[in-house]
Amino acid sequence: MQYYSTRSACDPIPGHQAVIRGLGPDGGLYVPDDSDIQINWRELSGKTYQQIAEAVLTAFFPDYGSETIRECVASAYNNSFDDPEIVPVRMFCDGAFMELWHGPTSAFKDLALTILPHLLTAAYRMDARTDTVAILTATSGDTGKAALSGFADVPHTDITVFYPRDGVSAVQRKQMVTSRGNNVSVVAVEGNFDDCQRMVKEACSSPAVKEACRSVTISSANSINIGRLVPQVVYYFSTYLKLVETGAINAGDPVTFVVPTGNFGDIFAGWLAKQAGLPVKRLVIASNDNNVLTDFIRTGTYSRLREFHETISPSMDILVSSNLERLLFFASGRDAEMTASLMKQLNETGSYTVSEEMLSNIRADFSAFWCDENMCREEIRNLFEHERIMIDPHTAVGLSALHQYQAEGHKEFAVVLSTASPYKFAQDVLKAAGEPSSDDPFEAIRSLHAVSGMPVPPGLAELESLPERFDTVIPSEEGISWIAAKMERLSHD
Repeated sequence: MQYYSTRSACDPIPGHQAVIRGLGPDGGLYVPDDSDIQINWRELSGKTYQQIAEAVLTAFFPDYGSETIRECVASAYNNSFDDPEIVPVRMFCDGAFMELWHGPTSAFKDLALTILPHLLTAAYRMDARTDTVAILTATSGDTGKAALSGFADVPHTDITVFYPRDGVSAVQRKQMVTSRGNNVSVVAVEGNFDDCQRMVKEACSSPAVKEACRSVTISSANSINIGRLVPQVVYYFSTYLKLVETGAINAGDPVTFVVPTGNFGDIFAGWLAKQAGLPVKRLVIASNDNNVLTDFIRTGTYSRLREFHETISPSMDILVSSNLERLLFFASGRDAEMTASLMKQLNETGSYTVSEEMLSNIRADFSAFWCDENMCREEIRNLFEHERIMIDPHTAVGLSALHQYQAEGHKEFAVVLSTASPYKFAQDVLKAAGEPSSDDPFEAIRSLHAVSGMPVPPGLAELESLPERFDTVIPSEEGISWIAAKMERLSHD
């Protein structure tokens, strides 16, 4: 199994090296050369989440070897999750929620970012490397803390997280700036998530940064890194098998997955699961007011030249969905030249339009819907009033998309990916549910607990008392020079 860049026919590399590099030398994203990876999901019936993870990861990363994969899985999916199932499934009247927020930072990113450091260090051992890997990560809220938690004090690594100063919730910000570890840094950027993401991607090809990296290799913990993306395939398999085991569906019945998404990583993992043999009927893209993906699926034109909205689902406030590049590569028949051309158009003009054939290939698997802020709040309120289930705003965007999809007459069983604990957005959740809130986010957490009865995740329960360690703020246009200076310091350490 080899991995290629989406933008050129450069030499392929094995999976473990793709994990180390993060991005291709041409700025492309790594994809497997064998898009026909097949995983016999029937053979995984009755297996634990850990055993399913071993099977999926070994299929995508055979160069690691089954024993190394087993060690990585055991180190990642342990008692740091507050539910022994790792990803429990919760039924509601219109389908099921895939609860992805039982990890140490209460967001779905934990499922990948608890194992990525182990995959990375194992890859280092395989190549007998001694240089430092500088992890540069942009976050719209949840990736940052999950990455900081996963990489804290991991040997041979240094991690810096960039977040939009005014674009995350109070709890998300507090989670990041209180992070522990001697190898972690947190930087607020005067701009939005797209500015942060652009800095990280440009740093990988910047001459100034390359010159500063004399004994440092830059990588990423964003889902542009294939080592972040592949672990997300696992929970599609585990959830499908749970539905079969509980009798919610019959073995072989196709299921639709509804995914709140901004950067397209979580839903692309679902597409990989379908390509690997999982019975997936449709993948439904759920967007908030920043509905660039919905417009793309409906028109074939992707344009970032639009108003940017700050919403109560901030992790989806994104106008440049990096992982869509991987789908374009496959939808074009693995045409790297075309993919590179589309990405160049997006960078230089702000938009691109795909061919009717490509759009037809994409629509064969994907549907797309979006909701505004009022619709999002209404979903939170209605679900709590009728079923006493409390969800966060991102999950509510997914629920709205499900209801719009079902209104078109679709009857198959559907699963909404529940991507974060409602406690991470307690103030907005309380207001949406029609309950009194507070300007103090931690007082709101206590109020939400009193209203919902849900246990407060341990990592959030201790957050209020933790000291803040990081207060750096930079303009987005100074990002590359800041990163170059940081690499210079690391090279001399």
